[in-house]
Amino acid sequence: MTKYTSNFFILKYGLAFFLLMNVLGCNTAKDDIKDTTVFRYNEHKNISGLDPAFAKDNADIWAIHQLFNGLVQMDSEMKIVACIASSWSISDDGKIYTFKLRNDVFFHPHTNFGETKTRTVNANDFVYSFDRLKDPKLASPGRWVLDAVKRYNAIDSHTFQIELKHPFPAFLGLLTMKYLSVVPKEIVVFYGSNFRANPIGTGPFKFKRWSEKNKLVFRRHTNYFERDQNGKALPYLEAIAITFLPNKQSEYLQFVQGNLDFVSGLDASYKDDILTASGKLNPKYNEQFSMLRSPYLNTEYLGFFMESKTSEVESKLIRQAINYGFDRKKMMLYLRNGIGIPAHGGFIPNGLPGYDELAGYRYDPEQAKALVQAYKTRSKNASPRVTISTNENYLNFCEFIQRALLDIGLEVNIEVMPSSSLKTAKANGKLDVFRASWVADYPDAQNYLSLFFSDNFTPNGPNYTHFKNAKYDSLYRKAMSESDVKKRINLYKKMDRIVLEEAPVVVLFYDEVVRFTQKNIKGLGINPTNLLELKNVQKN
Repeated sequence: MTKYTSNFFILKYGLAFFLLMNVLGCNTAKDDIKDTTVFRYNEHKNISGLDPAFAKDNADIWAIHQLFNGLVQMDSEMKIVACIASSWSISDDGKIYTFKLRNDVFFHPHTNFGETKTRTVNANDFVYSFDRLKDPKLASPGRWVLDAVKRYNAIDSHTFQIELKHPFPAFLGLLTMKYLSVVPKEIVVFYGSNFRANPIGTGPFKFKRWSEKNKLVFRRHTNYFERDQNGKALPYLEAIAITFLPNKQSEYLQFVQGNLDFVSGLDASYKDDILTASGKLNPKYNEQFSMLRSPYLNTEYLGFFMESKTSEVESKLIRQAINYGFDRKKMMLYLRNGIGIPAHGGFIPNGLPGYDELAGYRYDPEQAKALVQAYKTRSKNASPRVTISTNENYLNFCEFIQRALLDIGLEVNIEVMPSSSLKTAKANGKLDVFRASWVADYPDAQNYLSLFFSDNFTPNGPNYTHFKNAKYDSLYRKAMSESDVKKRINLYKKMDRIVLEEAPVVVLFYDEVVRFTQKNIKGLGINPTNLLELKNVQKN
């Protein structure tokens, strides 16, 4: 046996044993469950916590979504539908929202609830949850979602009212964000900052155990309030088992061997094995896997930290040159088998009102060279260079850009770092240029444009680039209070054009959701925000 074959054998069967032990480790003699009722997936990015006040990244949101609920939720078509609020009304001036709460929503069991070990949700729970989110001591990255709120209060135990500072048509969509999930005061106070690892919510699944960077287990919430169209209680599954294999290649190997039920997205290590060149499921897997594909409200980009003291990053000439300097269409064809839409518009993705397919940058190497030369002349810097920080999963994109920019006279260094380190450094302004993405939290372009509003500087908001522009801020504030849809979309387009002109970002592509499941998984579905909805899943 060659060394290569031996190492592959160890990787293949060692990982299989590791995952099997993780799944078996979820059970005890007391609560043994069948594999056909356990949904197994891997989170290679790791999970930083299970407190909804910190539900900033997709890995955390997927897990938190299984545990917590809010007033309203989005269905698979991105329509706002009831959740803990059974109904709501909006005042004629568009400022006051009154929610009627269900009386059958129970928190997950905990001894701190007293003899009953649980209780129903009431309006004061939402008052507490909103207060907590706003508390500067908590320093939640989601506190900005309440910026438009003037006040909120409990009218009675099952009536919760919110008054806005001004009309904000996208507000109901904002309320679907996991930041605004309801949490019980007595449990949060009991655990303090350790609530992140001892979550108690109202969701279809409840927390069971977590060995960080090893395994995370949820069990079925037997007192969950939602039912299917036939009146059967949700969820169908008995458990969710999440593992933390650190890379997509290992994750894919486990999926092919049947040890995982689902993988999401593409990686260079396996895209050519599972997909044809035209983006279809490889025929050899037709009997084993199912493939789901859908538009995804996700903008993939490179961000520049606008407070950087690096001359090249400070220069709009270089930032624009990078935008002109590579072929997005070719990049998507070669690196993603055509999955995803080349970003020739602005930061607002294809699929949302405000998207302008003609507004963005297109490949123009001559213009890119001219901009780099102009920078060299003005700065007296004959050898400009930038460093792009990325994780391993997007290294191939950065290398593609690196090769293209060398041809226009710009040297690119690539710094590869773990996803968790990249996330932290990006949020704290430690990186000159970074690979990032933004997935819609709710179906309105304002969600994307909030990344460039100066009041939203990280770590207290989503403005990772620290972009600041007085005209942009003025238009943003105006759009937030504009109730006329056409006027608001026009304001969105004006803001997007400012972003394109000032170039604090390089928009790479608008993603598509691609999911692969084992054939025995039913009801998983797919949605434009790539939210992982497991309450309707059945495993045969």
